[in-house]
Order: sequence, then structure tokens, then C-alpha cells
Amino acid sequence: MVPRSMAHVYDLMLLLDAAAPEERRQEILAEVQGAIEDGDGSIVALHDWGARRMSFEIDHRPEADYKLLQLEAGNELLERLNTSLRIMDGVLRFRIIRQKPGGPEVPPAPDPIRSGRPADEPDGRVAARAAADAAPDVVDAPDDDVE
Repeated sequence: MVPRSMAHVYDLMLLLDAAAPEERRQEILAEVQGAIEDGDGSIVALHDWGARRMSFEIDHRPEADYKLLQLEAGNELLERLNTSLRIMDGVLRFRIIRQKPGGPEVPPAPDPIRSGRPADEPDGRVAARAAADAAPDVVDAPDDDVE
């Protein structure tokens, strides 16, 4: 049992496989919540940010189901969570971050779901346009100089 004075508040961000069945995602969440409560920790808040497009693909998956758990925990519980989440099927990524004392109790709401490309680039061909802009201009030589 970790005394409350020794426990800190942490944010646990889970990126779950959006292609997995909803039942499996709920099982993962239940397993994590059970591990926290069985490990002398407590859940402060649970925020469901829903399925969102990621900046880069993880295991060839462009989307993930984002869950944010705020919890109070000691070091032993964090180590057990870290170990179990690394091998748990359906968890693409996770991150545990200690909150600063006096920080906001409620996290800011996520940005609205975006398509992932800037509004001024409708076709997403930023790299091709940049390469064309950087290429040197080629000037044809006049035909009369050739002997």
C-alpha cells in the first residue's frame, strides 16, 4: 500500500488499435483499470478521445483509439503497468507522464479531428512541390551554337 503522500498523479495515454473489435478495446481498458486498482493505485479520471488519425503509421495502422487515464500510483505499480502494456495485444503505444503539482486537474480537450493535411495543400503533394521548387532551372542552348 502506497501512502497518499508518496503517490503522485500521472497521465497514462493509451493508443489502442482502432481496427481491433470494440470488445477487445474494452477488455484492454478493463485490464488496465483492474491492474491500477489491484496495485494500490486509484483512477482520478478517464477521458475517451476516440479514434483519431495519427501523424505517422504504427504497425501499418493510420488510426488509433485514444484513451487518457489520470491515476495516482507509486513506482511499483508504474513498473508493472509498463511491463504489461508492452506485451499487451491491441496496444499500439502508451506513455506515462507525471503531472506537475498545481497543474490543471482536467486536461485540455483534444483538437477537432483533422484530415492530417494543411488546408492550402488539397492533394497533399508537398514533397513533390518542394523538390520542383528546389530544382535548378534548365535553360536550353540555342541551336546555332552547335557546329
